[in-house]
Amino acid sequence: MEKTIAFFDFDGTITRTDTMLELVKFSKGSAAYFAGMAVLAPWLVAMKVGVITNTAAKEKLLSHFFSGMPIEKFDQLCQSFTKTKLPSLIRPEAQAALNNHRKNGDEIVVVSASAQNWVSPWCIEQGIPYLCSKLVVKNGLLTGKLDGPNCNAAEKVNRIVQVYNPADYVNIFCYGDSSGDKEMIALATKPFFRKFP
Repeated sequence: MEKTIAFFDFDGTITRTDTMLELVKFSKGSAAYFAGMAVLAPWLVAMKVGVITNTAAKEKLLSHFFSGMPIEKFDQLCQSFTKTKLPSLIRPEAQAALNNHRKNGDEIVVVSASAQNWVSPWCIEQGIPYLCSKLVVKNGLLTGKLDGPNCNAAEKVNRIVQVYNPADYVNIFCYGDSSGDKEMIALATKPFFRKFP
């Protein structure tokens, strides 16, 4: 029997938008979100022009909005976000593709640069394994720093091959929407970039 696996990016692929930014809005409200983004604008511009890395910009944002928050409170926030806001952000065509892979008995994995704190509740609800970025917690508090590499670009492939052997699969579906997914999509026998079957 031919083995099939499907790797899905999360932000912009399964969802319509960046869930980290949506989590900030959900947590802080629109006024605090826009005020914070104005403060962070120089770092975001620097990331866009390649002066600083995506990881550095992400840590600036996470530090600004969440540094010092108790991890228990943050995880409760993420659970609430998953239940009340995330369903409206899921692309129907992505959910259909996931359901089709599930119906066919294919393995499915979410591979995301977003932190597992707010991706994992949805994945667990869907019964889907996940490979995500992780956050540093010190003395029970978020620092805003990433624990290990940002799960983006080549790191997505690194994380995949630590757990799965691509040679074991005849069919490898990869779904993504951005430059951070291109290395993962290069693994695919059936690549889908900004589209679904």
